[in-house]
Parts: sequence; structure tokens; C-alpha cells
Amino acid sequence: MSMLVTFEARRLLRIRRAPAFRVQQCGLHYDGRSRVSNFWIPTGGISKKPVDGQAEDANDLLIRAGFLRQAYSGVFHLLPLGLRVQDKLERLIDKHMRSLGASKVSLSSLSSQELWEKSGRLSASSEEVFRLNDRKDTRFLLAPTHEEEITTLVGSLTTSYKSLPLRVYQISRKYRDEARPRQGLLRGREFIMKDLYTFDYNVQEALKTYHAVKHAYTQLFDELKVPYLVAAADSGNMGGSLSHEFHFISSKGEDRVVSCSHCDHVYNEELADGKTHSFNESTESNSVPGFQTEDASTEVTPTVSTGMWMSISQDGNTLLRGWYPKFSMQNGSTEPVERHVNSHAVKAIATAAGVDLDLSVENPMDKWVARVKSRSAGQKPRVLDLYDSQVRVYQRPPLSDLLEKAGCTVADIEYSMLDRFPDASNKLSLVRVHDDDKCSHCADGLLTSNPAVELGHTFHLGTRYSEVLQASVSVNPALLEGASPSDVKSGKEQIVPMQMGCHGIGVSRMVSAVANRLVDSKGLNWPRAMAPYEVVVVPGKGLDSVAEQVYDSLTSGNKAVDTLLDDRDKGMGWKLGDADLIGYPVIIVVGNGWKKHQTLEVQCRQLDVKKDVSLDQLPEFVEGLLAQL
Repeated sequence: MSMLVTFEARRLLRIRRAPAFRVQQCGLHYDGRSRVSNFWIPTGGISKKPVDGQAEDANDLLIRAGFLRQAYSGVFHLLPLGLRVQDKLERLIDKHMRSLGASKVSLSSLSSQELWEKSGRLSASSEEVFRLNDRKDTRFLLAPTHEEEITTLVGSLTTSYKSLPLRVYQISRKYRDEARPRQGLLRGREFIMKDLYTFDYNVQEALKTYHAVKHAYTQLFDELKVPYLVAAADSGNMGGSLSHEFHFISSKGEDRVVSCSHCDHVYNEELADGKTHSFNESTESNSVPGFQTEDASTEVTPTVSTGMWMSISQDGNTLLRGWYPKFSMQNGSTEPVERHVNSHAVKAIATAAGVDLDLSVENPMDKWVARVKSRSAGQKPRVLDLYDSQVRVYQRPPLSDLLEKAGCTVADIEYSMLDRFPDASNKLSLVRVHDDDKCSHCADGLLTSNPAVELGHTFHLGTRYSEVLQASVSVNPALLEGASPSDVKSGKEQIVPMQMGCHGIGVSRMVSAVANRLVDSKGLNWPRAMAPYEVVVVPGKGLDSVAEQVYDSLTSGNKAVDTLLDDRDKGMGWKLGDADLIGYPVIIVVGNGWKKHQTLEVQCRQLDVKKDVSLDQLPEFVEGLLAQL
């Protein structure tokens, strides 16, 4: 019996010793505290440090600070720090989606090519869609978005208006075969996106939902405490008649957002319709703004010199030439300002004139000349000239050089010109907004144009997808606008397509956009809502036990702070530099101040704070800082 007891005691002793042995060998800790030694942070050694006083590119910083690594062109792996940032952003989104009563789903990344063809969004020229066939030759695609799938799913499960409103969302991977991936997570081939889909039984209810979602988005972006703009936007191939974008102003942005200094007029320049508008003209919430006033009392801005901009139609038959003020005077200034053509405005005019432009062609005149030389006896080549309202001389420009290159005469081509919008009285506006142009919506405001990164987009889709994919519900006619009195009286329910909305947030691109917006010469600077950890405790040599007390004081109680303990065997200077690089909102230094005065140095770079605080005052002081971030 004694031998059995002794054997069992030795076995238990070996079990107890095993973790201690692994701790010694691997440097891991099992005390429940969040420690850098237990966390994979491969910082440093990836890119050069920036020039003194200049902020490093945010994407390079995310790599150097150990948040992510590039796997392939436009494809990235998230490391533990990056995943914590993304997870926190997802939890923030979840909170605000719950406020809308939205249910979370997870749709497959595989979608049917046939379904997308049915909605009209997939054709042979859809180059950005990843396509694949399975072993049975069934045609699939990797979904860049899920309107078709969610419409089909909800349509198969919902038959009555009594089941509406319905709000469902997901946070999932999306795929886009970018021709030129760039700027890290801002323009990748694989990305994380939140998409919310809403379903209502009539337009009035759908618009209520739209504005509720827009309000929830505003609260979400407010919580990030990063300046942003909400801009009226173009719905593009998503369809629908109403949309808004949420932007960060950024030099990395591929959009341009125009805002007024006096009124709340903010819009994406993609909305330019090529028309001039006066400030007292009535406009709807999604109408497209103009750039020059057309009141008789308003003086036309003097043009110093005129430029010509060219494009070509998709079929190569029409050469479009736009005549615009290359340099013009502005608001009494003595120095001319340079103007640039807004291709969105030109395309809107061309479309109204029956010309489908191909803006991707770099040398439109060369392509048109080649087309003329190889023409058959069929359709005549065409030249269309557009004149901006600021170009006063409406004389037909010489065509001799152009005709000589094409090897034809005036009789061989069809020539036309426009100085007003087709079927409208508005003159043409071909140019982009320049800072300090007058606002078209108010009498007093001046416009500012900034590059911006789009992070969120809300769409009112109407029946764009529900009608073609047959997602309908039966509705009491009394609830339908325009229902006849006899239908209302009969009470017989009518079958109508559901009114839909789609509302997206670019989750992975927001990680990069926020990093870029708040970066400085020392490193990243995360807002509290997205920081991988809110606080890092950095102890000096021999002060590990004090650092653990500091950690415990911050993580206990009702207002526990998300804290990390940097227990690596590195010098204080190296660890503080690493903390600045990673961008923890608050850094607590356990160093000489503790040894001399029993105080801790609290640093907050965003608020320009560096203060000595006692241990008993620390939790309240840190919470006060974090509340401002």
C-alpha cells in the first residue's frame, strides 16, 4: 500500500512540475494576465524608418508594427494585433446593428453566376469578378457582395408584409479581382465587409429604415472619434435612387468630396451632372450639384485660357472634345487658378446625348483616327464638341489637323456641338470644383474639395433586385401608396416586390484608413474603440512585480481597462519605442518615478499628456484619458 501511495505521489509531483518546466523553457505565463511574452508581435525589420519629423506610410507601419503581412498582391494575412483591431471594430458594428434590430447571418462566399446574370450584374466584360467551375462544371463566383443571394433567400422565406420590416447583416470576406491592387488594405483583392440588407413593404417604410440606418452609421462613426464627412453619392451599378457615403479626408483617397463652408451641402464629385445650377434652385436630397451659377445677375468667371479634353465612345466611332477654361480668375483674385475636367460631368452629358464614353482609353484621338482609317461603308465617324459655360467663343474649331490624320474630309464625318445640356436649358459645366468656388446651394458658402477614403455606403435600392428575383410579399392595399379606392375597400391583399436597402461598411479598409488618418512621426495612434489594447504597462528592470500590481489595478472592478503587460527582456527605451510604433492609446511607465516617489508616468500621445500619477489614482486618471479618445 505504501509503495502505491509513493508511486502516485511521484506521478502527481511530475504533473505539477511539468507546467513550471515549460514556463522556464518557453517563457510562457499562466497567471491570466495579458502579456507580450504570451502574444505574437513580430515587430521591426520590415521597412525603413521615416525621415525625421515625417509620418511613415500607414500600410508600411502596419507591417512593421506586426499587424499584418502581405501574402500575395492584394492579399494579406492578419497577425494577432491586426486581428484584435478588426475584432474590436466588428464588435462596435455589432452593437450598432443591434440598435437597429438587425439579425446577424453568414452567407456563403460562393455565389451562382446564373443568379448574377439574372440580376444583370454579370456579363462577359465583368473583369473584377473571380469565377470558377466545380467538377460538375457548375458555374460559381467568389462574391464581391451579396444582394442576389440575400434577395433570393429572403424571398423564399417571406410571403407576407406582416413579417416586415426585416433587417439582416453579415461581416464576411468578399473578393474582387482588382487589376491593380494598391495601398494595402484600402484596395485589395480579398477584404472584410459588413453588409446590412433591409426589406420593407412600401416606399415610406423603406425610407424610414434608410434614415434609421444612416443615423446608426453616424453614431458608429461618432464613437470612433475620427473626423468624417457624410456625402451624397452616386448609386452606380448597385441601383436605387438614394445613397450616401461616409468618408475620411485622406491623401490616400480615390474619391473627391466637396463640402460647403456655410451650409450642410456635401457630395461626392461623381454626382456631377454636367449642368450649371444656381444657388436658389430647388434640389432634392440626391440631386446632382452644379458648379457655376446661371442667374442673370451673376457674373461669369473670366477665362484666361481655354483647354481641350478628349475621350472616345465605347464603339470607337465618336470622338468627344470638351472645351473648358484651363485657367480662370476667381472671386476677384488677381492670380488665375488652374481648372481640371470632371470626367463624371462629361460622361453625364455624353450619355444624355446618346454617347457611351470609354474613359479608360489613354489616347482617344489615335484610337478614333485608326477607326476612321479602317472604317467600312457603314456608319459615319462622329466628332462631338462640348463647350463649358465659361468658354465664351462658340466658334467651330478647325478640324483640318484631325481630318488630315484620319485621311478624310469634312463630308466623311458627322459633326455636332453642344453648349447646353441635351433637352434642358442649363449651360454646361465640365470642370471640377476648385477650392473657394461659390456654393450652388447657398448664397454665402465657399466650396472645398478634398481627396477622401470611402468607408461606408448606404443605398436605397427600391425594387432593383426584388422585382427581377421575384422576392415579393402580399400587402393590404390600404398600406400601399396609389392603391385604388376599390382595392382598398375590397381588402384583398396584393402581391408586390419588397422595397430593399443595402448598407455597407468596409471593415478591413477601415483598419488601414484609421491608421493612416491618425499616424504621426512616432507611429500609429489608435482610437480607443479600435486599439488592440487600450493600455500597455512598460516596466523597467527589476520592477516586474510592481508592473503586475499596476496591471491588476487597471483590470479589476467594474471599469476594467483592456491592458497589456510588456514583460519582454528588452531595454526600457526599446520597449517605449515599440509601444509608440504599435500605437497603444495610453502607455504607463514603471521606472525611476516609482523608485524615487512611488509614482507612475502616464503617457498619451494623442492628447499630448505625460504626467506622474500615484497607483491609487491611476485607474480614474487613465479612464479619464480614454474617455477622450
